[in-house]
Amino acid sequence: MINPETAGKDRLQIQRGIILAIRELMGQSEVDSTTYDLAAFIAISLGAIECTIETSVAPWEKRGYWLKADRFRQDWSWVSSCGQKLRNAIRDENWPDIAGVVAQVAGKLDKVKVPVRHKLGTPWVGAWEKLSHGKEA
Repeated sequence: MINPETAGKDRLQIQRGIILAIRELMGQSEVDSTTYDLAAFIAISLGAIECTIETSVAPWEKRGYWLKADRFRQDWSWVSSCGQKLRNAIRDENWPDIAGVVAQVAGKLDKVKVPVRHKLGTPWVGAWEKLSHGKEA
């Protein structure tokens, strides 16, 4: 049995982490290890969001709601392209492109609210190492 509510809650939590990372990244004045961690965390998180999409649409398709499923996929199609662009820019250390993709992601997630008293901490710590060694997940 697939519980699409879990995927939605996971997706929201990931989005909140991305928003926090974007806020922190925008406050960086120079490129250091934290900057790499932040950018890598955003890329990894976009991949994690992408994984939740099919979990959410599976019950709809099972019931024959193909239009609803396709619309949902279309609404989230930007995640895959932004994630791949960001990974390529990080690999090439192309900081102008990284900034552009991060700004695009911020625009897509502008309606996501992060509570003042969140319990997310700093989930981006170590993300650069995970991304560079292919140990995402």
